[in-house]
Amino acid sequence: MRKPGLFIAFFCFLFFAVPVMASSTPFQIPVPGMVTMVDLGAKTCVPCKMMEPILKKLSTNYDGKAVIAFIDVWQEPEQSKKFKVSMIPTQIFFDKDGKEVSRHVGFMSEKEIVDQLAKMGVADPLRR
Repeated sequence: MRKPGLFIAFFCFLFFAVPVMASSTPFQIPVPGMVTMVDLGAKTCVPCKMMEPILKKLSTNYDGKAVIAFIDVWQEPEQSKKFKVSMIPTQIFFDKDGKEVSRHVGFMSEKEIVDQLAKMGVADPLRR
């Protein structure tokens, strides 16, 4: 018989180590108790493709401090309705209580994301 703790730890590792790619994952967005940034876009959208390496880097850098997630709204169209997205990419920032704090439409640079997270009390882990 498998231990449920190992199963949960595995999914937590996957979730916090890499961006979320679809709403079919067993995780709630925003993540309860964590500052969450979700980028709603599509894998074939040019600005979304430009943001992909930024999101991967920030997901690694902020591991355990904030959740950086991506949802492809072309693969998961119900998510655009849920988050009231009319244009992609759209980035939404949620505080630890799940309240929307900020919303941005279009390409968002690494600096802009880091600055927004800092405004929300999540310091840049690479700054000393």
